[in-house]
Amino acid sequence: MSKINEEMALRLTAALQGMGQQGEVHGLRRLSGGANMETWSFDWQSGEAKEPLILRRLPSGGTSDEGDAHKLDIETEAKVIGAAVKHGVAAPKVRLVLNETNDLGKGFVMSRERGEALPNRLLVDAQYAAAREKLAFQCGAELGKIQQVPLDALPAGLPDNSGDAMLKRLRAMIDQYGAASPVHEVAFKWLQDNAPASTQKVLVHGDFRMGNILVDEQGLVAVLDWEMAYIGHPAADIGLMCANVWRFGSPLPVGGFGVYEDLLSGYESVTGTRPTMEEIRYWQVVTTLGWGLVCLMMQDMYRSGKDRSLERAAIGRRVSESEIDLMLMMEGNL
Repeated sequence: MSKINEEMALRLTAALQGMGQQGEVHGLRRLSGGANMETWSFDWQSGEAKEPLILRRLPSGGTSDEGDAHKLDIETEAKVIGAAVKHGVAAPKVRLVLNETNDLGKGFVMSRERGEALPNRLLVDAQYAAAREKLAFQCGAELGKIQQVPLDALPAGLPDNSGDAMLKRLRAMIDQYGAASPVHEVAFKWLQDNAPASTQKVLVHGDFRMGNILVDEQGLVAVLDWEMAYIGHPAADIGLMCANVWRFGSPLPVGGFGVYEDLLSGYESVTGTRPTMEEIRYWQVVTTLGWGLVCLMMQDMYRSGKDRSLERAAIGRRVSESEIDLMLMMEGNL
């Protein structure tokens, strides 16, 4: 273990012991991925008992997470996860929210669940063939459970993107980044003209898709990465998961692994209702327009020199994909 890791392990040990937990940190290592958050894996050893845990924190132990206005701060995300778990949602259990006395930056410690999250493995490997057969139903049921979390159980300050709030957010992004794309303007007008009538408000995960769910050979294990959660429309998460950008090149509409009927049957098994295909298409367009604007933002960051990484350039050049998807979706052909 490097000196930096040894120092972190000592600080983590002190933080957990400060919660009345007897034990020490073993096997601390940083996991790959995570452009916005660092993810560290370790075991909490207490006598013969060993508990697998995860530390999620701001990069390099940072203490300010104000870089993205659309993402929750660390403390709020941890509270949302806690509320979801309390009401039966399959998500990691939060063990500790860090504070300034821990000298580890902003972050939290949660349970480390077993499973796979990488789409290229989950969509192809024979190991997960049986899981793929039932995953769409399971995801629908889990989305239903998320929506059963009472709004008064959620932390204060959770964004409310119901009504026209989401359109205002997209309009602001278009005005900042979207001048080069007439297709995005047309899509925004389409959203204005086709807004769903439902006024029901529910907890929305905000990024429910392959890559943010953990799966094993039996299917769905846990829902990860709640930093985009908000209060909004019941069909929002369903539309996001079924948008073409999150099908990873597969012809299957639900996350690249399933069909609408299975997803909606799972959702209905929990909620007793199901959204219309028109509502789902609306939120597919919202997702795709939002993704196209993210691509423009990445393009701008690369061209301006703020971030010359290959990742920014690669994502930035995908604007045209969002335009093609939007035109097909607005015509009902995707």
